[in-house]
Amino acid sequence: MSQELGRLEDLPTDYRAALARQNLVPLWPSLRALLPADQPQPRTRTTHWSYETLRPLLMRAGALTPIEKAERRVLVLANPGHGADSMQASAAIYLGMQLLLPGEWAPAHRHTPNAVRMIVEGAGAYTTVDGQRCEMHRGDLVLTPTGLWHEHGHDGIEPVIWLDVLDLPLVHYMEASYHVDGERQAVKPPRDSAYRRPGLVPTPAFERGTNACPMLRYAWSDTRAALEALAAERPADEALQVTYVNPETGAHAQNILGYHALMLRPGERLALPVRSPAAVYHLIEGAASVRIGATEHALAEADTCVAPGYTPVTLANPSPSRPAFFFIADETPLHEKLGVYEQRS
Repeated sequence: MSQELGRLEDLPTDYRAALARQNLVPLWPSLRALLPADQPQPRTRTTHWSYETLRPLLMRAGALTPIEKAERRVLVLANPGHGADSMQASAAIYLGMQLLLPGEWAPAHRHTPNAVRMIVEGAGAYTTVDGQRCEMHRGDLVLTPTGLWHEHGHDGIEPVIWLDVLDLPLVHYMEASYHVDGERQAVKPPRDSAYRRPGLVPTPAFERGTNACPMLRYAWSDTRAALEALAAERPADEALQVTYVNPETGAHAQNILGYHALMLRPGERLALPVRSPAAVYHLIEGAASVRIGATEHALAEADTCVAPGYTPVTLANPSPSRPAFFFIADETPLHEKLGVYEQRS
């Protein structure tokens, strides 16, 4: 059992005042909060955002605020454990649901946080990243890495909505967050065509490029097909998950946050390992329940929830006939780089 430590109020008032004048703080009254016993006590709370409830509010934002007044028309998915003003879904993850209406253009800029876009609904929109035009279809994952120019345009006839995932909380905490405005980009020939079919590279020689993210768009049609192929090959008791990676190195697609897709077979129930990083679960297709600790959420398509680290998570597909597909974002790469990644049985 941990020893009980002295409290701040146990110290004389004049002593506390003297410390404050010198910008000094005694450690021992706060030591247990900074280093709790056995495992962290996350501020991140289990939270569920219903797309059915969120979507009308986002569409109303489209009617109330023109894109010229918003630049990026986004509703932030704020975790109550961190407070609304912090705009955090977890310690290192920012989530936002973004709307682009037909004919709109969200101007070019670049910023220090990494971002990805998981397309939720609609067609006809695109993101231009470093001169590469990336079409946006439901379930596609589009990367906008740190420091690269990017803009969003819409040539279609229906609203397009996507989920933004950024490492903004971490970059902001490091006092390294800023953006730069730019002009509309000229579109360049595709540079990632070599990665559009697995196992194929250019001949006569393949050399790794200097781009940290050589592949910017991961089509849902390819990801879904990969999961279905795994389902046909693996035993019924094995999990079906793929990770979005850098095709040149096999490392995570970005350095701070990890991105994955998971398939639940009809009727499947899957208990995930208890791990240190927080994770976001966004349902692309089907229906599912997510039990996080003692709290259970029923997810419909396009719903999103977040689980704090060191918390048991169980996913279940209630349908006897249809699979369910998740997009998952987590803090795994960050925890691995810091040497704090942990998995508990």
